[in-house]
Amino acid sequence: MKYLSESFYARDTAVVARELLGKVLVRRINGDIARCRIVETEAYFSQNDPASHAARGRTKRNSVMFGPPGRAYVYFNYGVHHLFNVVTELEGTAGAVLIRAVEPVVGAALLLANRQVAIIEQLTSGPAKLTQALGIDLSHNEKQLNTEELGIIESDDNGFNIVAARRIGISAGGELDLRFYIEKNPYVSRRCE
Repeated sequence: MKYLSESFYARDTAVVARELLGKVLVRRINGDIARCRIVETEAYFSQNDPASHAARGRTKRNSVMFGPPGRAYVYFNYGVHHLFNVVTELEGTAGAVLIRAVEPVVGAALLLANRQVAIIEQLTSGPAKLTQALGIDLSHNEKQLNTEELGIIESDDNGFNIVAARRIGISAGGELDLRFYIEKNPYVSRRCE
């Protein structure tokens, strides 16, 4: 497995958000490996992005967004769900990509043990759904994404079209086309095509 390098993440957040599509999220669950293709992302910047956790500067909660790229930024959203982001940009500049949806490729049964669904396409078709299915929580915050515990690897699969759309579930900055997804993928949380 070839994990994405720190230099992959140390770039413009929107570029990383687009280029994460098709890459594979690896997660070890109870000793077994699950692999999921990233099919939907959202980009969040620094002070110029009103929807970003970093819009008002560095805090204890968002400090990982200012740290080295290629780390996990996991937070508890509204006291209900964990959300998983990937830190981008050069160290000192805040940026993160929310992983909104993934498509199970290997180990779907592992994910179903954590999140029972009747329709498989609903297993990981949203940011809270995928963290529940993959067992991602605050213990993964700040972890470098280069191990089987939690990592992202290269993929040869690039035969798809990318759709850019407005971000979902935010009041400020929602008009920006900073959500990216693989066209016609059934695991995408909300499609515009």
